[in-house]
Amino acid sequence: MIQAVPINELKPGMYINQVLKQSGAVRMRSKGIVKTQSAIDELHSLGVRIVEVDMEKSTITASSNDENSASQGANSLVHPPSSNAVTPSTLHDAKDLYGDAITIQHGFINMLKRGAAKDLRPVEELSQNIIDNLFDNNVALSCLTLIKGSDKYLLEHSINCCILMGMFSQFLGYDRQTIEQASLGALLMDLGMSSLPEDIRNHTAPLNPAQWEIMKSHVHTSLEMLAQCENVSTLTLTVIAQHHERQDGSGYPEGLKGDHVSSFARMAAIVDAYDAMTSNRPHKQSITPTQALKGLRNIENLDQGLVDKFIQCVGVHPVGSLVQLSSGKLAIVSQLNKDDILSPVVTSFYSVTGDDAKEGASNDAIYKDIQRIDLRQCDDEIVSGVRPEDFKLNLSSFFQDVLLT
Repeated sequence: MIQAVPINELKPGMYINQVLKQSGAVRMRSKGIVKTQSAIDELHSLGVRIVEVDMEKSTITASSNDENSASQGANSLVHPPSSNAVTPSTLHDAKDLYGDAITIQHGFINMLKRGAAKDLRPVEELSQNIIDNLFDNNVALSCLTLIKGSDKYLLEHSINCCILMGMFSQFLGYDRQTIEQASLGALLMDLGMSSLPEDIRNHTAPLNPAQWEIMKSHVHTSLEMLAQCENVSTLTLTVIAQHHERQDGSGYPEGLKGDHVSSFARMAAIVDAYDAMTSNRPHKQSITPTQALKGLRNIENLDQGLVDKFIQCVGVHPVGSLVQLSSGKLAIVSQLNKDDILSPVVTSFYSVTGDDAKEGASNDAIYKDIQRIDLRQCDDEIVSGVRPEDFKLNLSSFFQDVLLT
């Protein structure tokens, strides 16, 4: 039996055919069962008011009680990671996954540009593997988001945004399906950048108005490239379409305002800005993760409530970031202490001895006296974040030499 169901009466388990009434512009790319309350909440936030439901295909009826629905919602929530420490084993696994991710994403983009990609499964499976890894130990992948290679910025940025979006949505308590769809959107939201002229994509000077219009077109280009693929979820498409929209209407391409901007798009805007600020780009040098988190607070058109949640998620000194201690040692943050966010566990490896330390040295000379220090249990403390370039450190080999020993 086909039935029109108001959004506030929609329940997990109902099979949606189409949107019948809305105040937004949601496009249903495929029919199917709505699995979680958070997915319903997202449809509501996008302006959906009434949907067409096929009761015969539904696994729950309109008369099912709220207690059962609440039980289903609770059971769909993901469990927290089993560990929050970096170990050689987890970092090895994460590095392998990250390398595979670069290869898969590069191949998928090339197929899309040739018009040959009809199947979204390779990147869906990639996103799912990233989520699996995050559930097991999210800090290992978090470390890898801080290893930057300017020659692969576009690819690494998309992988990093996927990882950070997965961490963020997991931290906020969303169910597995929602996390996967939001993370896939973050993975794909800059597909269109690959089609922009290189001088615009890699600009070193401010863009003029005409160039800026071309830059903004990457959002629509991303959606056009994905149009050749089937069964892309509404949530994934929303993240892609709206990640540059802002609640005050200052964003693009549609200038959406207020609640018309999805909460997941607002999350994507935060992870997008954070990863960009911690990356070296042709027109701007990177800043430390801690500086980037402070910078997010100064971007008024970001959702500052979500910025606060993001900082709680990654920590004031994110895992994988380099810091200088009051003792003069350099260290890498290797584990967060939830009961004291300013005093994480760090792995120290190098004593700073005046200006000569910045002249650089061989790895054998730098990576010595490696110690694991819980800053809650000693008099030492973090005085500042450190950019790898400041001490001529190769972050990839640094992880290899310090954390994988």
